[in-house]
Amino acid sequence: MKIAVVVGSVRENRVSDRLAKWVVDEVGKLANVETIDLKDYPMPFMDEAISPRFNPERQPVPEVKRWLDKIAEFDGYVFVTPEYNRSTSGVLKNAIDYLDFQMEKKPVALVAHGSTGGAQAVASLRMALPGVGAVTVPQALFFTDWVAKAIDEEGMLKEELSDAPHGPQSSLKTQVETLIWYVKALKNARTA
Repeated sequence: MKIAVVVGSVRENRVSDRLAKWVVDEVGKLANVETIDLKDYPMPFMDEAISPRFNPERQPVPEVKRWLDKIAEFDGYVFVTPEYNRSTSGVLKNAIDYLDFQMEKKPVALVAHGSTGGAQAVASLRMALPGVGAVTVPQALFFTDWVAKAIDEEGMLKEELSDAPHGPQSSLKTQVETLIWYVKALKNARTA
């Protein structure tokens, strides 16, 4: 079982990468995990003449093909997103818009941060991801603490948050366990 943790921000001084490292550590306890940083997959704005899912003659440009080939390798995903202007980041939405069937019937867990824990970023992803055939798991992790103060550059959560009985570590553990359940269930259904 192979899970991708996608870092959904490319801006300077971002903190989504810290959150992603924390997530990778937890996912790595139950599955093979790889970080996909959208900084490493620069793509032009989506400008294909036909929606990717409806274009049997599609020939994506090399930068996009590289992203599509990479994302297709996985059984499940965690998208780590900031909230920008009541939505997810433009770079993450653009990456999703290029997908056709790479995430078909595969689960996605959502981890967000921002002033309201990224709730509106999660809501926008819950609307967009079914368009590419992905299944979002019921929970989402809304990180309401200030990420830069709560998680260090190596992805370590502050001890007082880590030990809190109903804190973010507990929420992440539950979300990862749910994601793994969905990965197994959907993988079995796809191969049946």
